[in-house]
Amino acid sequence: MDSSKIIGVDPAKTVFQLALADTHHQVKQSRRLNRKQFHAFFVNHPPAQVVMESCGTAHYWARVLMSLGHTVTLLPAQYVRPYVRRNKTDRSDAMAIVEAARNREIKAVPVKTEYQQALQSLHRVREQWKTTRTARINTLRGILREFGVLVPLGPSQAIKTTHEALDTLPAFLQPAVNDVLNELSAIQMRIAALEKQLKQIVKEDVVIQQFMQINGIGLLSATAMRASVQSPGQFRNGRQLAAWLGITPREYSTGNQRYLGRISKRGDKYLRTLVIHGARSVMARIKYRQQHHQPLTYLQQWANSASGTIKPLWHWQVRWLASSGRPGCINVSLMETMLYSNVN
Repeated sequence: MDSSKIIGVDPAKTVFQLALADTHHQVKQSRRLNRKQFHAFFVNHPPAQVVMESCGTAHYWARVLMSLGHTVTLLPAQYVRPYVRRNKTDRSDAMAIVEAARNREIKAVPVKTEYQQALQSLHRVREQWKTTRTARINTLRGILREFGVLVPLGPSQAIKTTHEALDTLPAFLQPAVNDVLNELSAIQMRIAALEKQLKQIVKEDVVIQQFMQINGIGLLSATAMRASVQSPGQFRNGRQLAAWLGITPREYSTGNQRYLGRISKRGDKYLRTLVIHGARSVMARIKYRQQHHQPLTYLQQWANSASGTIKPLWHWQVRWLASSGRPGCINVSLMETMLYSNVN
């Protein structure tokens, strides 16, 4: 029976490449298995450290292998790529994974639970429906424009305007446009039903409820954060979380010259977008409360004093905050500040 202590796995749909190594990360053997053989191999193998890239199906197999008594480590794929030598093959990838596991500076990706992946899948489905809805509305907008009808922004207004202008279109075109309208109505109902399902999930999840107590974090942001972040404990502070989301300045420095540019835009684009919109709502709320002479929260006071004025120049604000040396000014963006003051 093989007793390898470290096993690098390059997973695929039907084929799995294994690199079997000793405790010194020296690869002693390579094996190529199908799905059935892969599962049987680890059922009969003594407990070992299994290292995989954090890619498709990796979290599923990590849960399966952990249930069999193995220790599983998931590494970010972009950090494994530099260890690939010569040509890119499954064998080279598996060996690179073993080599990357030696680098303690590479932080492992926490294994997601089934609950997290199911929650994230709901968001992915909702985004696909939104994309389809936008495509159909743009089609209607282009068609009606050729007949002198301007479709306003927003899905509800677009559907309403199209319904009102339907009778003015040529008779043989009306059935096709009506089919598109029916499809849009069905998509609207699906999105509404999915959001209702998310609200039900919030009632049963205390962590999401805590997320929603943060200014600017609503239903979508809280549930998306819950699906992406295994535990707030994986970040030492809010700045690490902000850097993981890609809303901290990109640094390009050498010697005594330091340059902090725009936000790095690393990490989950979808989650970053939700957080940025949440920060914008916080800034917009400041203006509303000032106009109605309502007191500001501590976070709103800080953001208002740091930005001076409320402008939609978010990249400019990031550079300004990052380069300012004013006492008490944290060198991060307003979006990071929203998280920094609530996640520790």
